[in-house]
Amino acid sequence: MLVMGFMSGTSLDGVDVALVETDGERIDAFGPSAMIAFCAAERAAMERATEDALEWNGFGDEPASFAVAADVIERAHVRAGRDVIAQAGRAPDLVGFHGQTLLHRPERRLSVQIGDPQVLADALDAPIVAQMRQDDLMAGGQGAPLVPAYHAALAERLGLEGPVAFLNLGGVANLTWIGADGALVAFDTGPGNGLIDRVVQARSGARYDDGGRIAAAGTVDPQVLAELLSHPHFRGEGPKSLDRYDFPLEWADARSLEDAAATLTAFTAAAVALTARALPAPPKVWIVCGGGSHNPTLMQALRDLLGDCRTADEAGLRGDFVEAEAMAFLAARSLRGLPLTFPGTTGAPRPLTGGTIWTPTRIPELV
Repeated sequence: MLVMGFMSGTSLDGVDVALVETDGERIDAFGPSAMIAFCAAERAAMERATEDALEWNGFGDEPASFAVAADVIERAHVRAGRDVIAQAGRAPDLVGFHGQTLLHRPERRLSVQIGDPQVLADALDAPIVAQMRQDDLMAGGQGAPLVPAYHAALAERLGLEGPVAFLNLGGVANLTWIGADGALVAFDTGPGNGLIDRVVQARSGARYDDGGRIAAAGTVDPQVLAELLSHPHFRGEGPKSLDRYDFPLEWADARSLEDAAATLTAFTAAAVALTARALPAPPKVWIVCGGGSHNPTLMQALRDLLGDCRTADEAGLRGDFVEAEAMAFLAARSLRGLPLTFPGTTGAPRPLTGGTIWTPTRIPELV
């Protein structure tokens, strides 16, 4: 099938969309891709909804800002989807839609993603698979990370011999370990770009630490780093997941922007190395994708701690679109009833499929 996948991450940069030819087990070909950036007003609506979600925390009526942000998400996804359909010259057979995460509280079986799949099904005139986290959460899993099955398919396509690890550096960082026998272990390692972005945005007006230059000009505060690494997330084993707001940032106000960015960059790398100690065997190679793979300061910190770390682009992949491709791959698996999550990835009690299908019901209208 020709399957479209979407991803809009917690960095709030915009919507990634990619086409993949797949049966949900193998990747036959990669199709067109695109990134549609949020404008300032759209980003402000998303930030307001995210702030309200943290205060709401799943109790009482949903804030009105959720509906406003959902409209932003739906329209941006439709624009992105139509762009890629035009590039491909045909509509996809299926679409995988993740939605925008506003809140993730797996201990309460709560993960809030906004965006109406029916709106996309009607606007793109294609069936949509969405809510792929929910069955895992309801069964007692963490609902994250979702992408390990796709990472395993990529490793097979690249001909990598296990053990190998994929590290995604989004707002939160997560890894997938693939053993020589195909066994999967996955979990959130800690912060990715999210904490660095928050400090840079608050102190400089920039969206992120472009090229890692701010962190490279600073000095790591070892005491703060040790305190951050004492967080309960880093104790114990087993599948675990995070929200990027789970770590405090008040300490950063008393330090220069450069020192704060340097400390948070070191924290991201150290968190990966610390949690990787629980892996069954050290990976021979790490494939790093997501926005953080473009940060040379962060990449060097990872190489210093982990050894052979290659960006997904260096490995011949589309590093900025791996998660969007994963949503396409998972949609195909969902349609076929194949497992999306596993005991070793989310803590699910058994391999679980998931997702619900929405089919077009009316003539496309949303523009």
